Amino acid sequence: MIEEEADEDLKALGGVTHPEELSDTVWTIARGRFNWLLVNLATAFLASSVLGLFEGQLEKMVALAVLAPIVASQGGNAATQTMTVAVRALATRELGAFNAMRVVLRETMVGLVNGIAFAVITGIAAVAWFKIPGLGIVIGLAIICNLVAGALGGILIPMVLERVRADPAVASGTFVTTVTDVVGFFSFLGIATLWFGLK
Repeated sequence: MIEEEADEDLKALGGVTHPEELSDTVWTIARGRFNWLLVNLATAFLASSVLGLFEGQLEKMVALAVLAPIVASQGGNAATQTMTVAVRALATRELGAFNAMRVVLRETMVGLVNGIAFAVITGIAAVAWFKIPGLGIVIGLAIICNLVAGALGGILIPMVLERVRADPAVASGTFVTTVTDVVGFFSFLGIATLWFGLK
């Protein structure tokens, strides 16, 4: 019973809101996935609007436009890992009020450790690629910010959704992706603006 619930929750993470069968028609499957794709589109426009706030900076330094998706993507992937673990733990009743704080702190530390590791890797790659001093520090700091934000979003959003009686498996992905996109773009471009003095 618990394993069946967990399996349903994992399917729902991908926006599958009803049990799909191999015999289902294209129309049935498409209709079942449409609503969350629509919500995701709306939140993607929200994340893109953050880029619009930094239009002038992006025009002055093309490296920022090239590297910004890397920051958002790393945060999104890290958040998805955390979210998958959280949703499964909620479904199997391994995560609850009795251990929530410990799990949140653990996931935050995992985000920080991975953030620092990928900050170094990405920072070195960015400087080697664009030959711009300081770019490695800027993207490194943004990666750390976004991986920590991804870890927090990945664990807290499913917990909050369950608390308000919404299905965390169905709704978490859209909200977590929005968090990592917005934090990723804003932290990277905001830090770059401060570091390089772009107006």
